[in-house]
Amino acid sequence: MKTEQRLKELGIELSKPTSPMANYVNAVRTGNLLYLAGKGPGLPGKSLPTGKVGRDFTLEQAYGFARETGLNLIAVMKDELGDLDRVKRIVKMLGMVNATSEFSSQPEVINGCSDLFVEVFGDRGRHARSAVGMGSLPRGIPVEIEVIVEIEDAPARRAAAAKPSAKRKVAAKAQKKSAKKRKK
Repeated sequence: MKTEQRLKELGIELSKPTSPMANYVNAVRTGNLLYLAGKGPGLPGKSLPTGKVGRDFTLEQAYGFARETGLNLIAVMKDELGDLDRVKRIVKMLGMVNATSEFSSQPEVINGCSDLFVEVFGDRGRHARSAVGMGSLPRGIPVEIEVIVEIEDAPARRAAAAKPSAKRKVAAKAQKKSAKKRKK
């Protein structure tokens, strides 16, 4: 099933990704890996949630913020790749929870994003992960998550890569000629 179709089935409509707040970009590609900058919760038209989990927010609310953050990360993937079917696998997630020093359920909070990725991408959404507590996060947000994604080449690049290059063709012809000469 196509990822876009799966999003529709889940009733998910992606927002436009937010612009970086400083001198960085939302994502950087190197080879077949896409590194996504840390994102937090917040949906268009709503105020940015601020506060500490365990004091200002419950575990359930924080799980929802991690899910919102996952939606923001998927929006970045869509914006960067054009087609979410190019996501080969979610490789690694780092989830940070702005929590009180007594709060110890960071993994349960970050499950909000992990569960979303598996709902949307299936087995491609299963990933390695760290979930840690922080004394604070930028702008006081309760959750920040960064992700590393393995991606497929664009269809045009895959097709081009499958075709033998001119250098390989010349080398193959030279090998055939050499083999014929040896036989004589």
